[in-house]
Amino acid sequence: MFSGRFDLSSENAASSRALAAVLFPNEEWVLKEPHIWVAKTRLPEEYREPDKWEREISHFLPEIDQGGEAAKLCADLVLDGVVTEMKTVSGTRTTLGTAFRFAYRQGAVLLTAYPDIKEHSVFIRLKSGLEIDSVRAKIAGELKNRSGKGRFICYFEHIGKLYSWSYDELRSIINR
Repeated sequence: MFSGRFDLSSENAASSRALAAVLFPNEEWVLKEPHIWVAKTRLPEEYREPDKWEREISHFLPEIDQGGEAAKLCADLVLDGVVTEMKTVSGTRTTLGTAFRFAYRQGAVLLTAYPDIKEHSVFIRLKSGLEIDSVRAKIAGELKNRSGKGRFICYFEHIGKLYSWSYDELRSIINR
């Protein structure tokens, strides 16, 4: 599915695995496929939403056990060495904006806890027929008052294409 910047080379997998191990040193990591390591606590279990694995693809990071809301605000995985939150979205631009804001906040939690991490990204699998320019403009608007570094990655399911923009690229749309 990924090519270029998103290839699953052993170098990218190693840097991602190393970052995940630093973030969660007490977690056990299980090799599921070549270059794909999954937190043991994220493996599907009979009694825990057996379809979660399929719905959320492969997660690399465990949930943070800090209790309360913080436990729900951890990013999903490390992709090419960058903390990344994944969401599947169907619906309107408003739904997309809401999902992006929540996903952005989930990634930002780790940056607060680990100041050496300088960026986080959001990957959205878009199941609705929104146009590329409309999605790009919506996310640019969501980033207007945010200063973080990272990328917005969007897989447009209705056309079968993957797009990626840096947060700075998207902010520049608003500043024109």
